[in-house]
Parts: sequence; structure tokens; C-alpha cells
Amino acid sequence: MTRSLESLRSLTSLESLPATSPRAMAAPAAPEVAVRCRGLVKRYGDVVAVDGLDLEVQRGECFGLLGPNGAGKTTTLEILEGLTVPDAGEVEVLGSAWGKGNQALRQRLGLALQETQLSPKLTVLETLRLFRSFYIRGQQPEDVMRRLALDEKRDAPVGKLSGGQKQRLAVACALVGDPELLFLDEPTTGLDPQSRLQLWEQVSDFRGGGGTVALTTHYMDEAERLCDRVAIVDHGRVIALGTPAELIASLHAADVVEFASEPELPRESLLRLEGVREVHRRGANWSLAVGSLIAGVPALLAAVERSGARLVHLSTHRATLEDVFVALTGRALRED
Repeated sequence: MTRSLESLRSLTSLESLPATSPRAMAAPAAPEVAVRCRGLVKRYGDVVAVDGLDLEVQRGECFGLLGPNGAGKTTTLEILEGLTVPDAGEVEVLGSAWGKGNQALRQRLGLALQETQLSPKLTVLETLRLFRSFYIRGQQPEDVMRRLALDEKRDAPVGKLSGGQKQRLAVACALVGDPELLFLDEPTTGLDPQSRLQLWEQVSDFRGGGGTVALTTHYMDEAERLCDRVAIVDHGRVIALGTPAELIASLHAADVVEFASEPELPRESLLRLEGVREVHRRGANWSLAVGSLIAGVPALLAAVERSGARLVHLSTHRATLEDVFVALTGRALRED
């Protein structure tokens, strides 16, 4: 979702807040649950983007919404952020419900949207100083800029930045207000590998300081690296919830073998192979969850040879969240 700089400013404006010191603005003792929603529903015409979704985010954890494009992740996050009004359901963020007079709550949040339209003529440093001015308390813009590896671009106009640099700047703008709760929507889309690692480090550092993170992603390695718990979302519903390790363990297999042959081997014969726990279709390939590659691969090769088929593709990998999604839906998280 694209938001203009002016609309973002209105979300964090200080004008409607009472004159008070940062100490007086300190929040009361925080509940254990940072975010709670029940029965969320959001429709766009005939399309049901969010379909009765429930979830809780505990304080101090990194919680991930993992799913393919169009699964309802961004819409869910926008509802939690107070940017979109649900058609049904309840939302509680840091102990408060969205409604009128939520400026004090917004002071405690940091938002990095999938697309943020920043002023193209302002420099990187000017943009961070502007966002810092929206908050009663916060961090030094220069410090945040340096941590996001933007210091060399401090005097560059935003309009001259690359896509990845703009993405890092959006995250820097979310951090400069020193939030308690950080919302990140596809934070590493368009970033090069080094920038992804730098951003992952910033998320980990934020959590290490007691912050809470709710993010969306369709990158399985990102979810496994950053998230304490993951909700796998498809068609606006949570179809699996747990730690990455718990979800992967639900496959009852340590490894996955993907193969294709001409002609195809029937699914029933694959299920009878030694070491094979589950069989799923993945595009043109069969995906076999196996307890051991040492047993599973030779059994498969022998079955192909006995059938007289020709092996046209074979690959193996450790079981991941992507395989959990394939097992649940029969589709890949990212269709190439």
C-alpha cells in the first residue's frame, strides 16, 4: 500500500497531543500481549482479503505473517496499524483499541509500509529529521541513518535513491521515533543480500532492546531467521501457527526430495518408498518429505529405474517453512 508523506504526518502529528514531557507520556505497565485481534474480516467488493483472522503478538517477540502475494498479509497489518478499518472483528494494540484520539498510541508505534511515498526533493537526513519531529521522544537521525548504512547518502535527494535505499530509509523513518512496537511490511523486498543482512541485524537489535516486531514476508529464510513465531496465511486465514521449528517439525521429515520423471510415477507408489513420510505436488515436480536422504534417494532412484521412466529433475534440501506451505496448500510461497 502506498502512503503519502502528508498522510503519514497526520498519523503522528503532535498538534492534538497535550503539552507534556516525555516522562509524563510514559506508557503504563505494558500487557504481555502487544497485539490481539479476533475475527478480522475485510472485503473489497467481492474479494475477501481477510477472512475471520485471529492472532496474538506477545510483547518482546518478533511475529511473522508468512504467505504468498495476495494472501491478506498486508491488509491484516494495515488493520493492526490503524490504517484500514475492518468490516468485522476486534483489534487491540498495546492495550488500546483503534478509534478517535489515538495520537498517544501512534507515538509508540513505528511503521514501514510496503511503499512509502517520501518527498523526492528532501535529502535523506532532512527526511529523517522531519520524521523525528513527529515524535515527542526518539533517536538521533544521524545515528539511525548510520545504522541503516545510509550515511553516505545523507545529502542525496530521496528521488535519486535506488529502490533498496528507499526501502532502508523507510525502515529508518520507522525507527527514528524509538517505538515500542515496530510494523514492517515486506521490509527486505528489493534489497541486495548485504542490505538484507544489515536490516536483519537492526531488527534483532531492536528486539534486544525490548521492542516488539510484527512483520510480513514471503521469504522463508527471513521468517526462520527473525521470527519467534510465524502465522502462515492463505486466502485471508491463518492455516498454521507456531515457531519455525515447530512448523517444520510438523512435516515429520528432516529433508525434502524434489523430482520429475517422464512418464510420471504415481503418488501411491511414491508413498510406499522407504523413508518417505509425505508426498505433495509442487508445480511440475513431486515433493517427497523424507526422514533420511540416505534411504530416500536410493529408494526413489530404484523405483524410477524399475518403472522404465526417465529422470528429468532431482534436487534435495533441508525442510523449510516453504515446504510446510506446500504441504498445506499444494502451492509454493513464491511462484516463479
